[in-house]
Amino acid sequence: MSYKITVTNTAEIESVEPLSGEEILLRICNGSKRPPNVVAWHVNNYLRSLDWVIDDDCVVDFVDTSSFEGMEVYRRSLSFLLVIACRNALDQDLRIRHSISEGYYWELEKGSVSPEQLLKIKASLTDIIERNIPIHREIVPIDRAQKIFKQQGGREKAELFRWSAADPIELYSCQDFYGFFFAPLASSTGYLKHFDLKMLNPGMVLQFPTVSSPEQVPSFQASAKLSGVFLDYADWLKTLGLSTMNSFHERIAVGKGLEMVLISEAFHARNLSFLAEKISSKDHVKVISIAGPSGSGKTTTAKRLGIQLQVCGKKPIIISLDDFFVDRERTPIDEKGNYDFEVLEALDMDLLDQTFEQLLTGKEVTLPVFDFLEGKKRPGRVLQLNDDHILILEGIHGLNEKVAAVVPSEKKYKIFVSPLTGISLDNHNRTSTTDNRLLRRLVRDNRRRGHTAESTLMQWPSVIRGSMKFIFPYEEGADALFNSSLPYELAVLKGYAEPLLHTVAEGSSVYGEARRILSMLKFIPVIPSESVPNNSILREFIGGSCFE
Repeated sequence: MSYKITVTNTAEIESVEPLSGEEILLRICNGSKRPPNVVAWHVNNYLRSLDWVIDDDCVVDFVDTSSFEGMEVYRRSLSFLLVIACRNALDQDLRIRHSISEGYYWELEKGSVSPEQLLKIKASLTDIIERNIPIHREIVPIDRAQKIFKQQGGREKAELFRWSAADPIELYSCQDFYGFFFAPLASSTGYLKHFDLKMLNPGMVLQFPTVSSPEQVPSFQASAKLSGVFLDYADWLKTLGLSTMNSFHERIAVGKGLEMVLISEAFHARNLSFLAEKISSKDHVKVISIAGPSGSGKTTTAKRLGIQLQVCGKKPIIISLDDFFVDRERTPIDEKGNYDFEVLEALDMDLLDQTFEQLLTGKEVTLPVFDFLEGKKRPGRVLQLNDDHILILEGIHGLNEKVAAVVPSEKKYKIFVSPLTGISLDNHNRTSTTDNRLLRRLVRDNRRRGHTAESTLMQWPSVIRGSMKFIFPYEEGADALFNSSLPYELAVLKGYAEPLLHTVAEGSSVYGEARRILSMLKFIPVIPSESVPNNSILREFIGGSCFE
């Protein structure tokens, strides 16, 4: 009996035999050149590896690396190959630490990476890619999966399976080496041609192409400020007794959940106190500009910093750029017809400049308050500055030189806020800081703005593009970086996000993305929200903040 395959915006194919994504691609091309950079496909909105076989009516579309979803497939797959290449070249395992400069930072399990070792790993990785070796997907029962990884030396993976109770488990193998990822990989090594390896003592950085340039690896730029943040976070994890998600589960199992919360919050308080003391020592600073991508916790950071500044004898006043959005009917539209709140034009720059000019000349002003449900501004508090006041301006464009341009640069102190790192799931799977911000926003937007999980997921690619274009370029120019990550936060967000993600309908274009995040959350433990202090950055998203 025949069945029909509808390839979105391309063709319809009838077949009586099962077909894989790769076979369907060949039929579509009909001898012509294969579409570039395709790494996976959607089958009825589920993200699948190209070796996935179908035998029933379905709608499919192919995923390439010009999309964020496709680039994540590329990154996961290339990371898997790096682990294999390192074993082939050095007979050593690797541990992933964090992302940096369009790449992932890795360390050897035994000592620092030498230039000679890096060349050997790179040569091995190049060889694996050039040989176009299949990457096989296998479904195995949990006990067999645990046995496989214990034999390979991946005990932390085997233990993670135990905590999640996932059974059976989808594994990937290449050259008789197995890997586990909570989302699909490319179906062969030949799809992963573009990469680079760079030394970054004591480890190395695996670099990837970008969504905007899927066939080109960007130049590597190591940041001394970021390195300091990562070292500081490593100290947090050491103090908390955490290495991977397995150790997180173990700490909660022995009743250490609340302790982890309190220690994490104490680290935040210490870092904010340090920032306040540093700023207070600079008498010329009149405006503190706080910027960061959506979901970074800018609002609570600004308010907690304001309290620390009062301890230092200052009189801070906080202004949010979110209150200066243009009314909804004037909001710019992106290429997909959605409101684009990430561009600078989404702000009422004329009103903002007028407000700052009046404030700095000692005039009384009425600040706006933006109603996100109504999409309009309304009058807010009346404000007049004295000589002993210090302004805190927070918003995604806070570091853009066009914002508050009337304030001389020497009178500004610039802080970039973002959750810059997190706990890895295991030695080879990191928890994405982008996913971290997405979960924060998913929960907050539903609670405060009435948005569904589907609408947030659909808007998220535009948010990421806006962040990469308009926000992250200002990170390096900041006077200070504040890492708003909390090691325990995914364990709290899980309880809020899972029910929301389950509301995404199977026919939705973002259904596969919702399932990917749910697959990742299976491996996260749970901490009750009652444990979260009411001044925590996390309260900005889950509610119950003392600052609301």
